[in-house]
Amino acid sequence: MAALEKAGAEIVPLAAGDPIPDAFDAVCVSGGEDLDPSRYGEPNETCEIVTPERDALEIALVGRARARDLPILGICRGFQVLNVAFGGSLVQHVEGHRPVPSDGDGVVEHRVAPAAGSRLAAATSASPHVVNSRHHQAVTRERLASDLVATVMVDELVEAFESRSHRWVVGVQWHPERALEVDPAAARIFEAFVREAERVPAT
Repeated sequence: MAALEKAGAEIVPLAAGDPIPDAFDAVCVSGGEDLDPSRYGEPNETCEIVTPERDALEIALVGRARARDLPILGICRGFQVLNVAFGGSLVQHVEGHRPVPSDGDGVVEHRVAPAAGSRLAAATSASPHVVNSRHHQAVTRERLASDLVATVMVDELVEAFESRSHRWVVGVQWHPERALEVDPAAARIFEAFVREAERVPAT
């Protein structure tokens, strides 16, 4: 929330079970625990903490924003929620993409270069920059929703995507709000998101 406020957003935080407001300009789906695999028709094999009420709220919120073609930003878990809400699915566990307890305060880093011409590149930079990694669920090309296009790949994993048919829907698997863990370019995503929100009257 601090990163969004710094970028000029007026925030309405929602928790599991809260009603969705009638009027809003954009949706940011934040990080958190695992998405319940039942949301994409699979049994729970390696998921850890799931909160069905939060899943329901966020998927409904994305659906409402998508129907209105409002800007949507998904961060880490939010990136995964977007993929599932758009019809994709998840790999329930991958190794090496989050710090382990023996790392202490360590950070798993990736150097990424968003695809030239993408909304993410326009918001941040098409040049390589460092981002952080704190996830164990993941998206591959095979599991990416058909209406989404990958804009960053790290090995075989999709680490950023955007919608083919909506004005501004962007998901990133990293945490740009952790400013000390990412290059300044990565943190500029919030300013771009707020600019898009300002272009749309509340509906």
